[in-house]
Order: sequence, then structure tokens, then C-alpha cells
Amino acid sequence: MKWSPQDAMQAYLHTLQLCKTHSNDEDCTLGTRNIIQPQCMEFISALVAGNQAKLMVQVTSHQGINPLTIALAVAAKHTKARFVCILHQLQDIENYRAQLSCYDLEDAVELVYGNPCEVIMEFKNIDFAAIDCKFEGFLRLFEIIDVNLRGSVVVVSNIPERRIGASFGEVIKGRTGVECVTRSIGEGMELTRIGLMNCCKPQKKRFKRFHVITFED
Repeated sequence: MKWSPQDAMQAYLHTLQLCKTHSNDEDCTLGTRNIIQPQCMEFISALVAGNQAKLMVQVTSHQGINPLTIALAVAAKHTKARFVCILHQLQDIENYRAQLSCYDLEDAVELVYGNPCEVIMEFKNIDFAAIDCKFEGFLRLFEIIDVNLRGSVVVVSNIPERRIGASFGEVIKGRTGVECVTRSIGEGMELTRIGLMNCCKPQKKRFKRFHVITFED
């Protein structure tokens, strides 16, 4: 993906402003949980927008939309990308649309019901994917997701502690160019960057490249 510093900066500032503006807004909450939480979501938004992702897919848990949803919606709004949020339980879709409207983002997100393992198959060459590990079938998603090998990012949140194969990075561990770093955001978050790089040798061979950053408590 070609990097756009202008889109990255606009998405970063927009998300940061939402964090400040709605941090104490009781009308923009889900139950007692505030959607916007300043847990580096502005950096995620900037990353997605800067990479000019065209297709974004998020798989949520029973909790529904979350701060990542807001961050991705902001990025989608700035880049005019398609952003699909898959809800696997019969949550109140109208309520979620109302929450998104608090941030003027209701038109930036497609809310879809269904089994994520089935719905995800409808999308090819995904540029950005966000998967919540509180969804029981997340390991299956790691195996079947179709990402854009020319440049994509996969974010995995709420990673179970010390469970082998519980992260996307562990599933693809061993492939050329995989790097892992751990950080503490929420209940654990992993960011995997996938792309192609040019070798500096004269023959100009191309290699698949993976960058993995993991965040967890």
C-alpha cells in the first residue's frame, strides 16, 4: 500500500478530537461503556488511512462495536474506503447506528449480521481486518481470511493469555519476514502488517513481507 501522510494526519487528528469531545458524553455510550477510549486508537486510524486501505472488515464479539470501530470508521470516512463491521449476534443494529451518528460516522460503516466465518468468505483482498478474540471462532478466521498480499494489516484484539496459536502472528509464525513485538493495550492487541518489498539486488526479486506487532497486558 502506498503511504499517504496527509490522510494519516487527518485521520489521527479527527480520532483524537472525537476522544476529547465525547469522552464524557453520556449520549454516546453503549450501556455504561464509552465507545471512545484514548487507547492509541488514533494511531490505528492513522495507520489505516495512511495506507489508503480500500476494503476494511471488522469482526466483533458479543460486545458489539468498540473503539476500533470508531477508529476505522474515521479512516474510512477520510479515504472513502468500504468498511464492513460483522456482528455475529442479534444485537440492536439501530442502537449501534445511533451511537455511530453521535460521531457523524453512521454512513462510514456497513453493519452486517451473520456467522463471521461465513460472511468473511464474501470478501477478497482485504486491506485491513480487525478480529476480536472474544468471538469463539477467531482461530478459524485466521485460516480463511483473504488479505491483500500486496499490502494489508490485520489487528487482533483481546488475545487470550499464553494460549498457543491464539494470535494471528503465531498462526503465520515461521513465514519469511515475520516480526513480533508485544505491548499493553486493552486486553491484548496484535497488529500484523503484510506486504511485498523489493530486494536491493540487481535481479529485483520480490518477497512477501510480514510485520507483526503484538499488544497485550
